[in-house]
Formats: sequence, structure tokens, C-alpha cells
Amino acid sequence: MAKILIVDDDVEVTSLFEKFLSLEGYETTSLNESAQALDIANSIVPDLFILDLMMPPPDGFKLCRLLREQPKFAHTPIIIITALSDNDSKAVAYGAGANDYLTKPFHINELAQIVKSFL
Repeated sequence: MAKILIVDDDVEVTSLFEKFLSLEGYETTSLNESAQALDIANSIVPDLFILDLMMPPPDGFKLCRLLREQPKFAHTPIIIITALSDNDSKAVAYGAGANDYLTKPFHINELAQIVKSFL
């Protein structure tokens, strides 16, 4: 069973993603504080990350960079899910190492398709 780490400061969002992805057959762990993400990632070694961008430090851009600096996560898929729809934010996210970028609001099945494509 593939493991997914969800990092978003919105408890309702992480709860929704966790429930949906669990029903899709994935083992999920969610965090609402990005400061803990590296420690948790190192302990569970997820197969995929879902990150929000707008969070208290480190924000999603920084967290994405920090994950990519870790050899064990250099090739782990990172999906950004955010309300930021501007091209600059997308460019920075991809530059930080994101594999895909999904703008809120979206249909939950779209997330399932993206996750499936990476796993």
C-alpha cells in the first residue's frame, strides 16, 4: 500500500484528503504544521507528498525545496495543491521540485487521477 504524506494547515482539507485517499486504497498521514513535515517524512518515508503552499513557515515552496535536498526524497512525487493560480507561483513551485500543481477549487476525482498517475 502506497503511503502519502499530506501537509496543509487547514484541518478540514487534510481530513477530506485523508478520507478520500484512504478510500482509494492509500495509507495516509496528514500534518497541519509544516515545521514537523521533515521529521515525519523521515520516519514514515512516504511514496508521495501533497503540499499546500500558503502555510506558516516553512511555506510549501520552502518545504518542497527541503524535501528535494534529502537524497531519499529527491525523486518522490510532490503534488502542490493551492489556491494560488498565478503563473509565477506555478513557476516557483516547479522550480522548487514539484511534479504537479493543482489549483483549488478542483474536483476530488482530479486528485485521484494525479495521484494514480504517479503511483
